[in-house]
Amino acid sequence: MARLNKLHRSRNHRMIAGVMGGIAEYFGWSPNLTRILFVIISTASAAVPGILIYLILWLIMPKATADSYV
Repeated sequence: MARLNKLHRSRNHRMIAGVMGGIAEYFGWSPNLTRILFVIISTASAAVPGILIYLILWLIMPKATADSYV
């Protein structure tokens, strides 16, 4: 039976809280590409909304558990 991929903060691809790493794992993207895109979009939108979105995601995204990486 196939496991469903769940959105969570990454334990392996984290720089601050693992939010961008978790999003990258969920979509199968490169964590570095995800971070670069986030910085570009945040900078283009005057940074404040991007920082707020990151903080909100940090609070609502669950941490990855050990069995997330089976």
